[in-house]
Amino acid sequence: MTVTPLVRVQLEDFDAQAEAGHLTEGRRDVGALVTFTGLCRDEAGTLSALELEHYPGMAEAELGRIAGEAISRWPLTGLTVIHRHGRIRPGENIVLVIAASSHRRAAFEAADFLMDFLKTRAPFWKKEHLVQAEDGTGEGDGNRTSAWVEASTRDDVDADRWT
Repeated sequence: MTVTPLVRVQLEDFDAQAEAGHLTEGRRDVGALVTFTGLCRDEAGTLSALELEHYPGMAEAELGRIAGEAISRWPLTGLTVIHRHGRIRPGENIVLVIAASSHRRAAFEAADFLMDFLKTRAPFWKKEHLVQAEDGTGEGDGNRTSAWVEASTRDDVDADRWT
């Protein structure tokens, strides 16, 4: 059976349970379903929102390539990758990865692989918007009220383990 991943980049929120249901509905070959939902943190109360920008078309294509790599490495029965863009508040969903397989190890590893490469290869840019103090300044950081987030070397280290 050929698996075609579902890949979406969207402004609106997603329902992880409904998306998982789409991968398992009427299927008897799914023995494991691993889901990862990435949420926006509040960064100890200093973050009011995270703004995610992407390169339309290129982001979807790169997510599709990463998903294709996962499908070629593990015996998956289904795969979903949804990434949001726009302004996302703390506690809201950012990304969803669901890997379905007959056996748990393949589903766990595929989901982990996807997140590692999504963090390092997908063309998304993050801007943090800080909570405003009463005087209009950002809390805890002088007058800075927003800033682009730099890439994390930790993400590169995580991705390197798959090569």
